[in-house]
Amino acid sequence: MATYIVLGQFTDQGIRNVADTSKRADAAFWTIGRYDVALILEAPDDETMTVFGLSAGKLGNVRTETLRAFSQAEIGQILKRVV
Repeated sequence: MATYIVLGQFTDQGIRNVADTSKRADAAFWTIGRYDVALILEAPDDETMTVFGLSAGKLGNVRTETLRAFSQAEIGQILKRVV
């Protein structure tokens, strides 16, 4: 499984409904600064994460930015291929 970090910013609709935000996301961390929430998720592939991001965006409460994350072992394998 691939690991992803999803950063989210509340939309106008999302901030109006902020009291319900803890009911919507079990895996979220609420943050201060540029992003309002952060999630660390695993998914089998980028397509699955794209479905997640589009589905979350369609609800209208948050805009997301998704980052692919690599473990120490994964980046070690990648770095071996760097010429």
